Amino acid sequence: MPRIPRFFMDDPRAAYHVISRTALPGHHVLGDEEKEHLLHLISWLSQVYFVEVYGFAIMGNHFHLLCRMLPEDQFSDEEVKRRIRLYYGEKRKIFFYEEVLKKWRKRLGNLSRYVQDIKQRFSRWYNKRVDRKGYFWADRFKSVIIETGEALLNCLAYIELNPVRAGIVEKPEDYRWCSLGYRARIGTGKTFLSLDLGLPRYEGKTEKEKLELLRKFVYGKGRLGEPEIGTGENFRQRIVFFTESLAIGSRGFLENAAARLKNFLRRKREKKITKLAYTKTGIAFL
Repeated sequence: MPRIPRFFMDDPRAAYHVISRTALPGHHVLGDEEKEHLLHLISWLSQVYFVEVYGFAIMGNHFHLLCRMLPEDQFSDEEVKRRIRLYYGEKRKIFFYEEVLKKWRKRLGNLSRYVQDIKQRFSRWYNKRVDRKGYFWADRFKSVIIETGEALLNCLAYIELNPVRAGIVEKPEDYRWCSLGYRARIGTGKTFLSLDLGLPRYEGKTEKEKLELLRKFVYGKGRLGEPEIGTGENFRQRIVFFTESLAIGSRGFLENAAARLKNFLRRKREKKITKLAYTKTGIAFL
């Protein structure tokens, strides 16, 4: 039976927590060189696709990516052409006409194509490097819909704390393959990462001030470092709704997601979906 196409929300508030695992046995398939190459691909392709990346963590046998796809219509034809040239390189001669631009505009705004490009390019590089054939990644990637704002910030903190939960480092800044570690190493200037989380308290702040707000929030959630910071909810344990839910956000956002999903499934095939469930902390999920 063919797979049902992946459900995406056509909503500017909808971001995605993407998780993908390797198909190879062992917890340390991705060594330093592999992590560095995967990070390079994420960084480069994030400048090609219509995507805003908030955070990532590349672990020994999987990676997390938190991002939002941007509306296609906010990009001019010239910008689409620039991104196509970036994708292929200056040496390749490209003939642009209306159908090509239409096709690429749709592709560059598609989350599945973006993640697929990252994974396929990495697989080819890895297999060539170790002289092997076959799948590198296990099945399809998971994606949880995350509402921008508080839910997005909480999910980002959960992702940043991955290397701490794994016992690799005591502070996420000390791990070069998570976004806090990357920001600490590269600085708060222009990178492929965004801290425009949809939160009023982040508006009007400099990148450095936003980064400090994020760091304090992550430390609070992970109970790290200074006692006055590490007083929040403990995210140092795996919290399944960040990886196993369909969507996370406010009640209104989730009701909208549920209605859209029912419509989506009705068009594809008859299927019963689970009801909304709400936690005592106010974070809701399907």
